[in-house]
Amino acid sequence: MEIRLASEPDIDAWMALVEQVREAFPGLETAKAMTEHRATVLDFMRNSAAVCAAEGGRILGALLFSKENSMLCFLAVDPACRRQHIAQKLVHHMLTQMEEGKDITVTTYREDDPNGAAARAFYKYLGFSEGRLGEEFGCPVQEFVWKRSAAGQK
Repeated sequence: MEIRLASEPDIDAWMALVEQVREAFPGLETAKAMTEHRATVLDFMRNSAAVCAAEGGRILGALLFSKENSMLCFLAVDPACRRQHIAQKLVHHMLTQMEEGKDITVTTYREDDPNGAAARAFYKYLGFSEGRLGEEFGCPVQEFVWKRSAAGQK
């Protein structure tokens, strides 16, 4: 398995992974939303802001990030490949692309939503702290913040 920046030739394999996990992501419910997400992913790829875990033409893990906003925007791992530290490797690769010293944010489901249990535990394990509550795509979410100056990389 290789962790690397994703590029346009990866788009079909990337979207095959997204198709597997889309029910876990608010805003990806319709075919139109998936078409829009594909265009968004291509933009991230063109901006060197998409990281993937690739093996034999398959994308096992996918991460989108914003350097400008110091934000982890999307993170997914193939359900058949979970618990192999793929997400952790993707986040570490992302951190090499981010500006030093800036805090990193990510949003996920709120504490009372069972859909967010694994993601919340993962972000806490990496050293993210719970932040403000909000809403995205009509879904209640919570921001998590990783303090670059105070956190050691796991």
